[in-house]
Amino acid sequence: MLDLDPLTLSLCSVPFLLFLFFRLSRSAASPRPPGGPAETPCPESHPFIGNLVGFLRNRHRFHDWVADMLSRTPSSTLRVHAFLGLSRGVCTSNPVNLQHLLSSNFPNYVKGSRYHAVLRELLGDGIFAVDGHLWSLQRKIASHEFTTRSLKQFISETVGREISDRLLPFLSRASDEGRVVDLQEALQRFSFDNICSVAFGVDPNCFAAAGEAWGISGRNSGFVKAFDEAVENCSSRFISPLPVLWKLKRFFNLGSEKRFRSNIRVINEFAMEVIRSKEEQLESATGRENSDETSRDRDLLSRFMKFLRDIVISFVLAGKDSTSTALTWFFWLIAAHPSCEREILKELSSAAAAEAATTSEVKIFSYDELKSLHYLHAAVTESMRLFPPVPINSRLTVNDDVLPDGTRVGKGWFADYSAYAVGRSEEVWGPDCREFKPERWLDGGDGDSEGQCVRFRPSDQWKYPVFHCGPRMCLGKEMAYVQMKSVAAAMMAEFEVFPAAADGGESARRMADPPYTLSLLLKMRGGLPVRLRRRRRD
Repeated sequence: MLDLDPLTLSLCSVPFLLFLFFRLSRSAASPRPPGGPAETPCPESHPFIGNLVGFLRNRHRFHDWVADMLSRTPSSTLRVHAFLGLSRGVCTSNPVNLQHLLSSNFPNYVKGSRYHAVLRELLGDGIFAVDGHLWSLQRKIASHEFTTRSLKQFISETVGREISDRLLPFLSRASDEGRVVDLQEALQRFSFDNICSVAFGVDPNCFAAAGEAWGISGRNSGFVKAFDEAVENCSSRFISPLPVLWKLKRFFNLGSEKRFRSNIRVINEFAMEVIRSKEEQLESATGRENSDETSRDRDLLSRFMKFLRDIVISFVLAGKDSTSTALTWFFWLIAAHPSCEREILKELSSAAAAEAATTSEVKIFSYDELKSLHYLHAAVTESMRLFPPVPINSRLTVNDDVLPDGTRVGKGWFADYSAYAVGRSEEVWGPDCREFKPERWLDGGDGDSEGQCVRFRPSDQWKYPVFHCGPRMCLGKEMAYVQMKSVAAAMMAEFEVFPAAADGGESARRMADPPYTLSLLLKMRGGLPVRLRRRRRD
Protein backbone atom coordinates (compact mmCIF):
# COMPACT_ATOMS: atom_id res chain seq x y z
CA MET A 1 0.00 0.00 0.00
CA LEU A 2 1.25 3.47 -0.88
CA ASP A 3 2.28 5.60 2.07
CA LEU A 4 1.62 9.26 1.14
CA ASP A 5 2.15 12.15 3.51
CA PRO A 6 -0.74 14.67 3.87
CA LEU A 7 1.00 17.38 1.79
CA THR A 8 1.63 15.02 -1.15
CA LEU A 9 -1.94 13.73 -0.92
CA SER A 10 -3.39 17.23 -0.96
CA LEU A 11 -1.23 18.29 -3.93
CA CYS A 12 -2.26 15.21 -5.87
CA SER A 13 -5.91 15.87 -5.17
CA VAL A 14 -5.90 19.46 -6.50
CA PRO A 15 -5.83 18.53 -10.22
CA PHE A 16 -8.52 15.93 -9.62
CA LEU A 17 -10.78 18.48 -7.87
CA LEU A 18 -10.23 21.03 -10.66
CA PHE A 19 -11.06 18.39 -13.28
CA LEU A 20 -14.20 17.40 -11.36
CA PHE A 21 -15.26 21.04 -10.95
CA PHE A 22 -15.04 21.83 -14.69
CA ARG A 23 -16.55 18.50 -15.66
CA LEU A 24 -19.54 19.13 -13.41
CA SER A 25 -19.77 22.72 -14.66
CA ARG A 26 -20.02 21.53 -18.28
CA SER A 27 -22.46 18.82 -17.27
CA ALA A 28 -24.67 21.30 -15.41
CA ALA A 29 -24.63 23.73 -18.32
CA SER A 30 -25.34 21.22 -21.09
CA PRO A 31 -28.93 20.60 -22.14
CA ARG A 32 -30.65 17.26 -21.74
CA PRO A 33 -30.79 14.98 -24.82
CA PRO A 34 -33.69 15.63 -27.22
CA GLY A 35 -36.74 13.65 -26.30
CA GLY A 36 -35.59 13.16 -22.71
CA PRO A 37 -37.71 14.22 -19.71
CA ALA A 38 -37.69 17.91 -18.91
CA GLU A 39 -35.34 18.86 -16.09
CA THR A 40 -36.48 21.37 -13.50
CA PRO A 41 -34.00 24.27 -13.62
CA CYS A 42 -31.65 25.12 -10.78
CA PRO A 43 -30.73 28.79 -11.35
CA GLU A 44 -27.52 30.35 -9.99
CA SER A 45 -26.18 26.96 -8.90
CA HIS A 46 -22.55 25.85 -9.05
CA PRO A 47 -20.79 22.57 -8.27
CA PHE A 48 -19.93 22.03 -4.60
CA ILE A 49 -21.19 25.46 -3.44
CA GLY A 50 -24.72 25.06 -4.81
CA ASN A 51 -26.81 28.25 -4.57
CA LEU A 52 -24.56 29.80 -1.91
CA VAL A 53 -23.14 32.66 -4.00
CA GLY A 54 -26.56 33.78 -5.22
CA PHE A 55 -27.97 33.57 -1.73
CA LEU A 56 -25.18 35.69 -0.19
CA ARG A 57 -25.42 38.25 -2.99
CA ASN A 58 -29.21 38.56 -2.60
CA ARG A 59 -29.63 37.99 1.11
CA HIS A 60 -30.99 41.53 1.65
CA ARG A 61 -33.73 40.92 -0.97
CA PHE A 62 -34.10 37.17 -0.58
CA HIS A 63 -37.83 36.90 -1.33
CA ASP A 64 -37.59 39.10 -4.42
CA TRP A 65 -34.62 37.06 -5.60
CA VAL A 66 -36.63 33.85 -5.25
CA ALA A 67 -39.64 35.44 -6.98
CA ASP A 68 -37.43 36.64 -9.85
CA MET A 69 -35.90 33.19 -10.37
CA LEU A 70 -39.28 31.45 -10.23
CA SER A 71 -40.73 33.89 -12.76
CA ARG A 72 -38.03 32.85 -15.25
CA THR A 73 -38.65 29.10 -14.97
CA PRO A 74 -41.06 27.26 -17.31
CA SER A 75 -43.46 26.15 -14.56
CA SER A 76 -42.64 28.49 -11.65
CA THR A 77 -40.66 25.74 -9.94
CA LEU A 78 -36.93 25.37 -9.35
CA ARG A 79 -34.50 23.00 -7.72
CA VAL A 80 -32.30 24.07 -4.80
CA HIS A 81 -28.83 22.71 -4.03
CA ALA A 82 -27.34 23.46 -0.63
CA PHE A 83 -23.64 24.01 0.05
CA LEU A 84 -21.61 20.80 -0.50
CA GLY A 85 -24.83 18.99 -1.38
CA LEU A 86 -25.78 18.71 2.28
CA SER A 87 -29.47 19.01 1.37
CA ARG A 88 -31.60 19.21 -1.74
CA GLY A 89 -35.06 20.43 -2.45
CA VAL A 90 -37.47 22.35 -4.64
CA CYS A 91 -39.22 25.68 -4.39
CA THR A 92 -42.45 26.51 -6.21
CA SER A 93 -45.00 29.25 -6.74
CA ASN A 94 -47.15 27.19 -9.09
CA PRO A 95 -50.73 26.98 -7.69
CA VAL A 96 -51.21 23.48 -9.17
CA ASN A 97 -48.08 22.29 -7.36
CA LEU A 98 -49.26 23.97 -4.15
CA GLN A 99 -52.53 22.07 -4.30
CA HIS A 100 -50.58 18.82 -4.72
CA LEU A 101 -48.18 19.60 -1.84
CA LEU A 102 -50.74 20.88 0.63
CA SER A 103 -53.82 18.83 -0.18
CA SER A 104 -53.80 16.13 -2.87
CA ASN A 105 -50.71 14.39 -1.50
CA PHE A 106 -50.83 15.95 1.96
CA PRO A 107 -49.46 12.89 3.88
CA ASN A 108 -46.25 12.93 1.83
CA TYR A 109 -45.26 16.48 2.78
CA VAL A 110 -44.77 17.02 6.49
CA LYS A 111 -43.08 19.46 8.85
CA GLY A 112 -40.63 16.70 9.59
CA SER A 113 -37.25 16.53 11.27
CA ARG A 114 -35.78 19.61 9.53
CA TYR A 115 -38.52 21.88 10.83
CA HIS A 116 -38.59 20.31 14.28
CA ALA A 117 -34.80 20.49 14.68
CA VAL A 118 -34.84 24.25 14.07
CA LEU A 119 -37.87 25.09 16.24
CA ARG A 120 -37.83 22.36 18.87
CA GLU A 121 -36.61 24.50 21.79
CA LEU A 122 -39.04 27.31 20.98
CA LEU A 123 -42.23 25.49 19.95
CA GLY A 124 -41.74 22.01 21.39
CA ASP A 125 -44.72 19.86 20.35
CA GLY A 126 -47.01 22.82 19.64
CA ILE A 127 -49.38 22.75 16.69
CA PHE A 128 -47.06 24.55 14.27
CA ALA A 129 -44.15 22.12 14.67
CA VAL A 130 -45.76 18.67 14.66
CA ASP A 131 -47.58 16.28 12.34
CA GLY A 132 -49.97 13.37 12.65
CA HIS A 133 -51.94 12.75 15.82
CA LEU A 134 -50.40 15.58 17.86
CA TRP A 135 -51.28 18.08 15.14
CA SER A 136 -54.82 16.81 14.46
CA LEU A 137 -55.68 16.66 18.17
CA GLN A 138 -54.58 20.24 18.85
CA ARG A 139 -56.28 21.53 15.71
CA LYS A 140 -59.55 19.84 16.63
CA ILE A 141 -59.54 21.38 20.09
CA ALA A 142 -58.53 24.83 18.83
CA SER A 143 -61.28 24.85 16.19
CA HIS A 144 -63.93 25.22 18.93
CA GLU A 145 -62.74 28.77 19.59
CA PHE A 146 -63.11 30.11 16.05
CA THR A 147 -66.89 30.30 15.69
CA THR A 148 -69.02 33.26 14.61
CA ARG A 149 -70.16 33.69 18.19
CA SER A 150 -66.56 33.76 19.39
CA LEU A 151 -65.63 36.32 16.73
CA LYS A 152 -68.48 38.63 17.73
CA GLN A 153 -67.43 38.35 21.37
CA PHE A 154 -63.80 38.93 20.34
CA ILE A 155 -64.83 42.22 18.70
CA SER A 156 -67.03 43.50 21.49
CA GLU A 157 -64.98 42.43 24.51
CA THR A 158 -61.34 42.36 23.44
CA VAL A 159 -60.54 44.22 20.23
CA GLY A 160 -62.96 47.09 20.84
CA ARG A 161 -61.66 47.65 24.36
CA GLU A 162 -58.01 47.53 23.28
CA ILE A 163 -58.63 50.00 20.46
CA SER A 164 -60.72 52.53 22.36
CA ASP A 165 -58.96 52.34 25.74
CA ARG A 166 -55.33 51.81 24.69
CA LEU A 167 -54.32 51.99 21.02
CA LEU A 168 -56.17 55.19 20.06
CA PRO A 169 -55.28 57.09 23.29
CA PHE A 170 -51.64 56.15 22.74
CA LEU A 171 -51.75 57.44 19.15
CA SER A 172 -53.73 60.52 20.23
CA ARG A 173 -51.02 61.56 22.68
CA ALA A 174 -48.40 61.14 19.97
CA SER A 175 -50.50 63.23 17.58
CA ASP A 176 -51.07 66.00 20.14
CA GLU A 177 -47.37 66.12 21.03
CA GLY A 178 -46.22 65.97 17.39
CA ARG A 179 -44.14 62.87 18.11
CA VAL A 180 -42.99 60.32 15.54
CA VAL A 181 -44.31 56.86 16.39
CA ASP A 182 -43.02 53.51 15.20
CA LEU A 183 -46.36 52.17 13.98
CA GLN A 184 -45.02 48.64 13.60
CA GLU A 185 -44.04 48.54 17.28
CA ALA A 186 -47.35 50.08 18.41
CA LEU A 187 -49.27 47.45 16.44
CA GLN A 188 -47.12 44.72 17.98
CA ARG A 189 -48.08 45.98 21.44
CA PHE A 190 -51.73 45.89 20.45
CA SER A 191 -51.63 42.38 18.98
CA PHE A 192 -49.66 40.98 21.94
CA ASP A 193 -52.29 42.28 24.37
CA ASN A 194 -55.00 40.79 22.17
CA ILE A 195 -53.58 37.29 21.88
CA CYS A 196 -52.82 37.07 25.59
CA SER A 197 -56.35 38.24 26.46
CA VAL A 198 -58.28 36.07 24.03
CA ALA A 199 -56.21 32.91 24.37
CA PHE A 200 -55.09 32.92 27.99
CA GLY A 201 -57.22 35.46 29.87
CA VAL A 202 -54.03 37.40 30.76
CA ASP A 203 -53.64 41.16 30.24
CA PRO A 204 -50.01 42.31 29.74
CA ASN A 205 -51.17 45.95 29.20
CA CYS A 206 -48.43 46.86 26.73
CA PHE A 207 -49.68 50.48 26.57
CA ALA A 208 -49.20 51.13 30.28
CA ALA A 209 -46.63 53.83 29.40
CA ALA A 210 -46.51 56.07 26.36
CA GLY A 211 -42.74 56.11 25.93
CA GLU A 212 -40.82 54.70 23.02
CA ALA A 213 -39.89 51.52 24.89
CA TRP A 214 -42.41 48.78 25.54
CA GLY A 215 -44.52 50.17 28.38
CA ILE A 216 -45.03 46.92 30.27
CA SER A 217 -43.84 45.35 33.46
CA GLY A 218 -40.27 44.11 33.69
CA ARG A 219 -41.37 40.48 33.51
CA ASN A 220 -43.44 40.89 30.35
CA SER A 221 -40.92 43.26 28.81
CA GLY A 222 -38.24 40.61 29.30
CA PHE A 223 -40.46 38.02 27.67
CA VAL A 224 -41.18 40.18 24.61
CA LYS A 225 -37.47 40.83 24.06
CA ALA A 226 -36.54 37.19 24.63
CA PHE A 227 -39.31 35.96 22.32
CA ASP A 228 -38.33 38.29 19.47
CA GLU A 229 -34.67 37.30 19.76
CA ALA A 230 -35.57 33.60 19.89
CA VAL A 231 -37.65 33.88 16.71
CA GLU A 232 -34.78 35.69 14.98
CA ASN A 233 -32.38 32.95 16.05
CA CYS A 234 -34.69 30.26 14.63
CA SER A 235 -34.88 32.26 11.39
CA SER A 236 -31.08 32.34 11.20
CA ARG A 237 -31.01 28.58 11.69
CA PHE A 238 -33.39 28.04 8.78
CA ILE A 239 -31.37 30.11 6.31
CA SER A 240 -27.92 29.05 7.48
CA PRO A 241 -25.88 27.77 4.47
CA LEU A 242 -24.06 25.43 6.87
CA PRO A 243 -26.46 24.09 9.53
CA VAL A 244 -23.58 22.27 11.18
CA LEU A 245 -22.28 25.66 12.40
CA TRP A 246 -25.32 26.56 14.50
CA LYS A 247 -25.51 22.97 15.73
CA LEU A 248 -21.90 23.17 16.91
CA LYS A 249 -22.59 26.51 18.59
CA ARG A 250 -25.58 24.95 20.30
CA PHE A 251 -23.55 21.92 21.42
CA PHE A 252 -20.77 24.08 22.90
CA ASN A 253 -23.21 26.78 24.12
CA LEU A 254 -21.53 29.63 22.24
CA GLY A 255 -22.54 33.00 20.81
CA SER A 256 -26.08 33.32 19.48
CA GLU A 257 -26.98 29.82 20.63
CA LYS A 258 -25.95 30.69 24.19
CA ARG A 259 -28.23 33.75 24.08
CA PHE A 260 -30.96 31.59 22.56
CA ARG A 261 -30.77 29.15 25.46
CA SER A 262 -31.03 32.04 27.90
CA ASN A 263 -34.03 33.46 26.01
CA ILE A 264 -35.77 30.08 26.08
CA ARG A 265 -35.50 30.07 29.88
CA VAL A 266 -37.23 33.48 30.01
CA ILE A 267 -39.93 32.23 27.60
CA ASN A 268 -40.51 29.11 29.67
CA GLU A 269 -40.87 31.17 32.84
CA PHE A 270 -43.48 33.39 31.15
CA ALA A 271 -45.43 30.37 29.88
CA MET A 272 -45.43 28.68 33.27
CA GLU A 273 -46.57 31.88 34.97
CA VAL A 274 -49.48 32.12 32.50
CA ILE A 275 -50.37 28.50 33.31
CA ARG A 276 -50.20 29.07 37.08
CA SER A 277 -52.33 32.20 36.73
CA LYS A 278 -54.89 30.27 34.73
CA GLU A 279 -55.03 27.44 37.24
CA GLU A 280 -55.61 29.92 40.06
CA GLN A 281 -58.48 31.51 38.12
CA LEU A 282 -60.13 28.13 37.56
CA GLU A 283 -59.72 27.12 41.19
CA SER A 284 -61.17 30.45 42.31
CA ALA A 285 -64.16 30.14 39.98
CA THR A 286 -64.85 26.59 41.12
CA GLY A 287 -64.61 27.66 44.74
CA ARG A 288 -67.12 30.50 44.30
CA GLU A 289 -69.75 28.30 42.73
CA ASN A 290 -69.60 24.53 42.32
CA SER A 291 -71.08 24.58 38.84
CA ASP A 292 -69.70 22.93 35.71
CA GLU A 293 -70.85 25.86 33.60
CA THR A 294 -69.14 28.41 35.87
CA SER A 295 -65.84 26.55 36.14
CA ARG A 296 -65.61 25.90 32.40
CA ASP A 297 -63.53 28.86 31.22
CA ARG A 298 -63.87 30.01 27.63
CA ASP A 299 -60.14 30.57 27.10
CA LEU A 300 -58.19 28.32 24.80
CA LEU A 301 -55.74 27.43 27.53
CA SER A 302 -58.34 25.48 29.50
CA ARG A 303 -58.85 23.26 26.44
CA PHE A 304 -55.15 22.38 26.13
CA MET A 305 -54.19 21.18 29.59
CA LYS A 306 -51.98 18.40 28.12
CA PHE A 307 -49.69 20.61 26.07
CA LEU A 308 -49.68 23.76 28.17
CA ARG A 309 -46.26 25.27 27.65
CA ASP A 310 -46.02 24.50 23.93
CA ILE A 311 -49.53 25.75 23.24
CA VAL A 312 -48.91 29.04 25.04
CA ILE A 313 -45.83 29.74 22.93
CA SER A 314 -47.44 28.57 19.68
CA PHE A 315 -50.35 30.95 20.07
CA VAL A 316 -48.07 33.84 20.97
CA LEU A 317 -46.13 33.12 17.78
CA ALA A 318 -49.38 33.02 15.76
CA GLY A 319 -50.97 36.12 17.24
CA LYS A 320 -48.19 38.44 18.35
CA ASP A 321 -46.65 39.53 15.06
CA SER A 322 -48.65 38.19 12.10
CA THR A 323 -51.52 40.71 12.19
CA SER A 324 -49.26 43.59 13.24
CA THR A 325 -46.93 42.78 10.34
CA ALA A 326 -49.81 42.71 7.85
CA LEU A 327 -51.20 46.01 9.18
CA THR A 328 -47.80 47.68 8.98
CA TRP A 329 -47.55 46.96 5.24
CA PHE A 330 -51.21 47.96 4.80
CA PHE A 331 -50.65 51.47 6.21
CA TRP A 332 -47.40 51.78 4.24
CA LEU A 333 -49.23 50.99 1.00
CA ILE A 334 -52.26 53.17 1.78
CA ALA A 335 -49.96 56.15 2.41
CA ALA A 336 -48.65 55.77 -1.14
CA HIS A 337 -52.11 55.33 -2.69
CA PRO A 338 -54.36 58.27 -1.68
CA SER A 339 -57.14 57.20 -4.06
CA CYS A 340 -57.48 53.93 -2.14
CA GLU A 341 -57.53 55.85 1.12
CA ARG A 342 -60.40 58.00 -0.18
CA GLU A 343 -62.41 54.90 -1.14
CA ILE A 344 -61.95 53.40 2.34
CA LEU A 345 -62.93 56.67 4.06
CA LYS A 346 -66.03 56.92 1.89
CA GLU A 347 -67.01 53.38 2.90
CA LEU A 348 -66.35 54.06 6.59
CA SER A 349 -68.41 57.24 6.44
CA SER A 350 -71.38 55.38 4.96
CA ALA A 351 -71.18 52.66 7.60
CA ALA A 352 -70.92 55.20 10.43
CA ALA A 353 -73.83 57.22 9.03
CA ALA A 354 -76.00 54.11 8.95
CA GLU A 355 -75.24 53.62 12.64
CA ALA A 356 -75.86 57.33 13.39
CA ALA A 357 -72.65 57.48 15.40
CA THR A 358 -72.02 60.55 17.53
CA THR A 359 -69.08 62.75 16.59
CA SER A 360 -67.76 62.87 20.14
CA GLU A 361 -67.11 59.15 20.48
CA VAL A 362 -64.60 56.83 18.90
CA LYS A 363 -66.33 54.64 16.37
CA ILE A 364 -65.70 50.90 16.96
CA PHE A 365 -67.26 48.89 14.17
CA SER A 366 -69.28 45.82 15.10
CA TYR A 367 -68.76 42.38 13.56
CA ASP A 368 -71.71 42.83 11.18
CA GLU A 369 -70.55 46.33 10.17
CA LEU A 370 -67.06 45.03 9.43
CA LYS A 371 -68.53 42.40 7.11
CA SER A 372 -70.11 45.20 5.06
CA LEU A 373 -66.76 46.99 4.49
CA HIS A 374 -65.95 45.31 1.17
CA TYR A 375 -63.41 47.82 -0.11
CA LEU A 376 -61.49 47.75 3.18
CA HIS A 377 -61.53 43.94 3.10
CA ALA A 378 -60.19 44.06 -0.47
CA ALA A 379 -57.45 46.54 0.48
CA VAL A 380 -56.28 44.42 3.43
CA THR A 381 -56.34 41.31 1.24
CA GLU A 382 -54.42 43.04 -1.53
CA SER A 383 -51.74 44.26 0.88
CA MET A 384 -51.23 40.68 2.11
CA ARG A 385 -51.02 39.44 -1.48
CA LEU A 386 -47.99 41.66 -1.96
CA PHE A 387 -46.60 41.30 1.58
CA PRO A 388 -47.76 38.01 3.15
CA PRO A 389 -46.88 37.86 6.87
CA VAL A 390 -45.35 34.38 6.34
CA PRO A 391 -43.58 34.81 2.98
CA ILE A 392 -42.25 31.29 2.52
CA ASN A 393 -43.06 27.91 4.02
CA SER A 394 -41.38 24.53 3.94
CA ARG A 395 -42.25 20.84 4.01
CA LEU A 396 -40.17 17.65 4.10
CA THR A 397 -40.83 14.86 1.60
CA VAL A 398 -41.62 11.43 3.09
CA ASN A 399 -41.32 9.44 -0.17
CA ASP A 400 -40.24 10.08 -3.76
CA ASP A 401 -42.85 12.00 -5.70
CA VAL A 402 -43.51 13.83 -8.95
CA LEU A 403 -45.30 17.19 -8.88
CA PRO A 404 -48.06 17.92 -11.43
CA ASP A 405 -45.65 20.00 -13.55
CA GLY A 406 -43.28 17.01 -13.84
CA THR A 407 -40.79 18.08 -11.18
CA ARG A 408 -39.24 15.09 -9.41
CA VAL A 409 -38.95 15.37 -5.63
CA GLY A 410 -36.75 12.88 -3.79
CA LYS A 411 -37.36 11.29 -0.42
CA GLY A 412 -35.96 13.51 2.33
CA TRP A 413 -35.90 16.62 0.12
CA PHE A 414 -37.43 19.84 1.36
CA ALA A 415 -40.31 21.30 -0.64
CA ASP A 416 -40.74 25.05 -0.19
CA TYR A 417 -43.57 27.21 -1.48
CA SER A 418 -43.31 30.98 -1.66
CA ALA A 419 -46.50 32.93 -0.97
CA TYR A 420 -44.49 36.08 -1.71
CA ALA A 421 -43.63 34.81 -5.20
CA VAL A 422 -47.20 33.61 -5.89
CA GLY A 423 -48.49 37.13 -5.16
CA ARG A 424 -46.01 38.59 -7.66
CA SER A 425 -46.53 36.04 -10.42
CA GLU A 426 -47.74 37.34 -13.80
CA GLU A 427 -49.07 33.88 -14.64
CA VAL A 428 -51.37 34.04 -11.61
CA TRP A 429 -52.21 37.76 -11.27
CA GLY A 430 -51.47 39.26 -14.66
CA PRO A 431 -49.02 41.94 -15.84
CA ASP A 432 -50.07 44.34 -13.06
CA CYS A 433 -49.21 41.76 -10.37
CA ARG A 434 -46.78 44.10 -8.57
CA GLU A 435 -49.27 46.95 -8.34
CA PHE A 436 -51.46 47.61 -5.32
CA LYS A 437 -55.01 47.38 -6.71
CA PRO A 438 -57.75 46.48 -4.23
CA GLU A 439 -60.26 46.64 -7.13
CA ARG A 440 -59.01 43.29 -8.41
CA TRP A 441 -60.86 41.70 -5.48
CA LEU A 442 -64.21 43.36 -6.12
CA ASP A 443 -67.08 42.36 -8.40
CA GLY A 444 -67.22 44.82 -11.27
CA GLY A 445 -64.06 46.51 -10.02
CA ASP A 446 -61.67 47.11 -12.88
CA GLY A 447 -60.39 50.36 -11.37
CA ASP A 448 -61.79 52.46 -14.22
CA SER A 449 -65.37 53.14 -13.15
CA GLU A 450 -66.28 54.62 -9.82
CA GLY A 451 -69.13 53.11 -7.84
CA GLN A 452 -68.96 49.70 -9.53
CA CYS A 453 -67.10 47.93 -6.69
CA VAL A 454 -69.88 46.32 -4.69
CA ARG A 455 -68.86 43.06 -3.09
CA PHE A 456 -65.61 41.33 -2.19
CA ARG A 457 -64.78 38.41 -4.47
CA PRO A 458 -62.46 35.81 -2.87
CA SER A 459 -59.76 34.04 -4.85
CA ASP A 460 -58.90 30.38 -5.29
CA GLN A 461 -56.94 29.47 -2.13
CA TRP A 462 -54.07 28.00 -4.19
CA LYS A 463 -53.55 31.38 -5.84
CA TYR A 464 -53.60 33.12 -2.47
CA PRO A 465 -51.72 30.93 0.05
CA VAL A 466 -51.33 33.76 2.58
CA PHE A 467 -53.17 31.72 5.23
CA HIS A 468 -51.71 28.45 3.93
CA CYS A 469 -53.97 25.94 2.19
CA GLY A 470 -55.61 22.56 2.52
CA PRO A 471 -55.92 20.72 5.85
CA ARG A 472 -53.43 23.06 7.57
CA MET A 473 -55.14 26.28 6.53
CA CYS A 474 -54.95 28.85 9.32
CA LEU A 475 -57.78 28.43 11.83
CA GLY A 476 -57.47 32.07 12.84
CA LYS A 477 -58.01 33.50 9.34
CA GLU A 478 -61.36 35.13 10.10
CA MET A 479 -60.20 36.33 13.51
CA ALA A 480 -57.16 37.92 11.86
CA TYR A 481 -59.37 39.72 9.34
CA VAL A 482 -61.68 40.93 12.10
CA GLN A 483 -58.75 42.31 14.08
CA MET A 484 -57.03 43.95 11.11
CA LYS A 485 -60.19 45.57 9.75
CA SER A 486 -61.16 46.80 13.22
CA VAL A 487 -57.80 48.50 13.71
CA ALA A 488 -57.61 49.88 10.17
CA ALA A 489 -61.15 51.27 10.32
CA ALA A 490 -60.74 52.88 13.73
CA MET A 491 -57.33 54.39 12.97
CA MET A 492 -58.23 55.71 9.53
CA ALA A 493 -61.46 57.24 10.84
CA GLU A 494 -59.52 59.13 13.54
CA PHE A 495 -56.15 59.95 11.98
CA GLU A 496 -54.27 60.79 8.84
CA VAL A 497 -51.11 58.68 8.85
CA PHE A 498 -47.95 60.03 7.20
CA PRO A 499 -44.72 58.01 6.94
CA ALA A 500 -42.08 60.22 8.59
CA ALA A 501 -39.64 62.00 6.24
CA ALA A 502 -40.99 60.15 3.19
CA ASP A 503 -41.13 61.70 -0.27
CA GLY A 504 -42.37 60.43 -3.60
CA GLY A 505 -38.95 59.33 -4.84
CA GLU A 506 -38.16 57.50 -1.62
CA SER A 507 -41.58 55.81 -1.59
CA ALA A 508 -41.11 54.63 -5.17
CA ARG A 509 -37.65 53.28 -4.40
CA ARG A 510 -38.86 51.46 -1.30
CA MET A 511 -41.72 49.93 -3.29
CA ALA A 512 -39.28 48.62 -5.90
CA ASP A 513 -37.00 47.26 -3.18
CA PRO A 514 -39.27 46.80 -0.13
CA PRO A 515 -37.46 47.10 3.22
CA TYR A 516 -38.22 43.77 4.87
CA THR A 517 -36.18 41.67 7.25
CA LEU A 518 -35.16 38.09 6.45
CA SER A 519 -37.06 36.28 9.17
CA LEU A 520 -39.89 33.84 9.74
CA LEU A 521 -42.24 36.82 9.40
CA LEU A 522 -42.05 39.59 6.81
CA LYS A 523 -41.45 42.45 9.23
CA MET A 524 -40.55 45.90 7.96
CA ARG A 525 -36.87 46.62 8.43
CA GLY A 526 -36.38 49.54 10.80
CA GLY A 527 -40.09 49.71 11.66
CA LEU A 528 -42.56 52.23 10.20
CA PRO A 529 -42.00 55.72 11.67
CA VAL A 530 -45.13 57.84 11.16
CA ARG A 531 -46.68 61.14 12.13
CA LEU A 532 -50.37 61.34 12.88
CA ARG A 533 -52.86 64.16 12.42
CA ARG A 534 -56.43 64.10 13.65
CA ARG A 535 -59.04 64.11 10.92
CA ARG A 536 -61.38 67.08 10.83
CA ARG A 537 -64.96 66.09 11.47
CA ASP A 538 -67.61 67.76 9.33
